[in-house]
Amino acid sequence: MNEDFLHYVWQYQLFSISSLQTTQKEDLIVLKTGTHNHNSGPDFLNTQLKIDNQIWAGNVEIHLKSSDWYVHNHETDKNYDAVILHVVWEDDVAVFMKNEKPLPVLELKDIVLKYALNNYRNLLNAKQRWISCENEINSIDSFVLENWKERLFFERLERKSNEMKFLLDENKNDFEAVLFQLLAKNFGLKVNGEVFLGLAKSFDFSVLRKVRFNKEQLASLMFGQAGFLDDNVQEEYYQQLKNEYKYLQHKYNLKSISKNQFSFFRMRPPNFPTIRIAQLIALYHLNQNLFSKIMQIKTLKEFYLLFDVDVDLFWKTHYTFEKVSKKSSKKLTKSFIDLLLINTIIPLKFLYHKNRTEVEQNDFLEVIKKIKSEKNTIISKFDELKITSKNAYESQALLELKNNYCAKKRCLQCAIGVKLLNRNIVIS
Repeated sequence: MNEDFLHYVWQYQLFSISSLQTTQKEDLIVLKTGTHNHNSGPDFLNTQLKIDNQIWAGNVEIHLKSSDWYVHNHETDKNYDAVILHVVWEDDVAVFMKNEKPLPVLELKDIVLKYALNNYRNLLNAKQRWISCENEINSIDSFVLENWKERLFFERLERKSNEMKFLLDENKNDFEAVLFQLLAKNFGLKVNGEVFLGLAKSFDFSVLRKVRFNKEQLASLMFGQAGFLDDNVQEEYYQQLKNEYKYLQHKYNLKSISKNQFSFFRMRPPNFPTIRIAQLIALYHLNQNLFSKIMQIKTLKEFYLLFDVDVDLFWKTHYTFEKVSKKSSKKLTKSFIDLLLINTIIPLKFLYHKNRTEVEQNDFLEVIKKIKSEKNTIISKFDELKITSKNAYESQALLELKNNYCAKKRCLQCAIGVKLLNRNIVIS
């Protein structure tokens, strides 16, 4: 038993309301349950009750036991002076109001509707299940499920964009600089993401703005800052970059990171850090105002065209500086661009428009719904439960459902859980 369930019971009045009485044997009628307060203070605000024919307006506090009132020191907190009813699972001690009269108490343990209590216990105490409702989730009405997916998608989008605010503050609201840092992190994938972010932060973005018109200088900056130009490789292109980097290092007072931070181990050659850096260089050399272009784009096709870049000639025959390989094009794949859109472009674009109070949800939905569904163990498991994901919009929603609701047992805040708990039958 937890207080969240008691909040749920009070909010939806899942108890026998006939001949309802307080523990002091006063007749009780709930006229208005009030507004659920998720901040500090009483749990429900602006409640209206009728106690022994007297109308009361005020707040409701909910606890497992009455004694929790004193455990939480509410007796010394003025915010609780306007509480008119104490809703508890068990009334174990008297609580007194300012006028020295006992605070009216509603004890729930014997009046909660049995189906609600049994459903709650079966759902929340489910053991050895991937998610608590895995036996029932595919029976949920499609209308409920589709509306909940949209809410989940925007919750995830909101959370991702909020996480980007820290970078925005660090960069003094320079969206172009934040875009570069986030793209760099994504180019590094999970294995090298943090190192790539460290690379992007190792110099002021104003330096990149100045050198990106010159492809050799841009390459020198990126590979030099990554520590890849500290060796003695007798290759003409390498030596050109090394000499150019020495000039840039002196001019802009640059300090590189160590190349040993980058991992090549167990990575496919197309994902080598050197190749990802070369692709990032190509992207920024061809697009001088990348953020502005991204803000103007509204279709998936246009995004694919924007990121249709190829590496420098040298990298078409190399995966590292030291060794020649068979010539191949090393363009960004559509699946990689999809990841950039999901993890960086769409959340950052959402944050930008939100800052300008001009968010248009359809702009985001139109693109995300045309991107293929992600493939991972979570999406595969939902598929086994017959909850399919047709596109990235749905896969993002399902990831949010699993990670932020199911894994945290937040069934009482989940539309699926609420629907199941409200069934007048006991779920298995």
